Amino acid sequence: MLTILSHSTDRTAFCDRLSRRSFLTVGGIACGGLSLPTILRAEAQGVGTSSHKSLIHVFLPGGPPHQDMWDLKPDAPAEVRGEFNPIATNVNGIQICELFPKLASMMDRLVVLRSIVGAQGPHYAVQCMTGRHGPGRGPGSLPNIGAWVSRIEGPAHPSVPPNLSLFYRTRHRPWGHPSGGGFLGNAHAPYGLVDHLDPTKNVENETQVRPKPKDLVLTDVSLEQMQDRRQLLGALDAWRREMDAAPQFGAHDAFTDQALSILTSSRLMDAFDLSREDPKVVERYGSSIPQHLADSAPRMTTNFLIARRLIEAGARVVSLNFGRWDWHGNNFGQGRREMPMIDNAMSSLLTDLRERNMEQDVTVIVWGEFGRTPKINGSAGRDHWPRVNSALLAGGGMRTGQAIGSTDAQAGEVVDRPLTFGEVHATLYHCLGIDPHTPIRDAQGRPHYPVDLKFDPIAELV
Repeated sequence: MLTILSHSTDRTAFCDRLSRRSFLTVGGIACGGLSLPTILRAEAQGVGTSSHKSLIHVFLPGGPPHQDMWDLKPDAPAEVRGEFNPIATNVNGIQICELFPKLASMMDRLVVLRSIVGAQGPHYAVQCMTGRHGPGRGPGSLPNIGAWVSRIEGPAHPSVPPNLSLFYRTRHRPWGHPSGGGFLGNAHAPYGLVDHLDPTKNVENETQVRPKPKDLVLTDVSLEQMQDRRQLLGALDAWRREMDAAPQFGAHDAFTDQALSILTSSRLMDAFDLSREDPKVVERYGSSIPQHLADSAPRMTTNFLIARRLIEAGARVVSLNFGRWDWHGNNFGQGRREMPMIDNAMSSLLTDLRERNMEQDVTVIVWGEFGRTPKINGSAGRDHWPRVNSALLAGGGMRTGQAIGSTDAQAGEVVDRPLTFGEVHATLYHCLGIDPHTPIRDAQGRPHYPVDLKFDPIAELV
């Protein structure tokens, strides 16, 4: 694979001690390891549809606090309501946290789901990525939504894989990534644009973090340097020379040649080249906190912009994660830092989509694996609370300007309109123009469906 290393020294983990150090990979397959030539062979079996409905899937790993973001309870006791106040939005009767003033001003273009149920307690990203509970990778793993879209729709552009991942992950946990291709095969697994460093290795010793010699490695280019096109092209030229001299690349078939063309073509790389973007647009997304400067996973607001650029380049599904929301302590201090960044990045993304006439075709969802406890603990934090989860949605032709579902006075139990992960996923497929009950047969001829047949799209939205 073609790898762009990022110089990360972070050592902070989730409460279950998951490392969040990472590097950027172009040409690798998250959760699959399958080569790009094999993907191209799979894509050659069919042609993608002309429609370019798409999804930007934003995951907030760790479990964001629903009652401090989208479902505030100002009349609850002090040990429940916390330090944040609700503010009015531009939709009468809907309030959200004061740290989201930009999103509040465009609530008519948003949907808040306040009543998602059925989460599991550990940090299982798989329930958000697949709409189901089960293994995220390995034998019997579940295909993520991007894999289903890749299998059903195929590529929108021959030089851009349909299922892309900007997901920082760990190799030690099955829920710390966007899941893979499952029975659909690694050809449809997320095409990983960011990956992980092995926390057991010494990152100061470059030979310890390089992939095996058979891989294609573009070294000495950090995430920040991706915006310098001269450095990027110089590194690519050096990589080409090294590849040409390597004996293992002496025999290329047509798909390998096509793969190398994709990896060195301008289309995918240009999506990362923010020097091609209007500087005023880049500026409004705000400053990112790269991982090696943060106390946890990176807060890359620019990844929201890159996701939009990848969609424009031809991606159908782009998954990304942002920060670390496992706030067992200092919930409100961390919220004051993280939430304004989400407000800025998400509102800028929606502004971009509208300005480019993409808002009806691009669906955006922001959520995490579960909510947090109603009662604030002794460390000024909130613990895991799978009884309630929430999500923010936009675009995709949905009926927006709504808050669906409600919880009790302490945001601890759903009291109206419980929604499942399966229903949310059925809605996402609907917005993508896909029947969520489309059958795909495995190697044994057994039918499988993007969502369980008992789940339909959320009626209020479609």
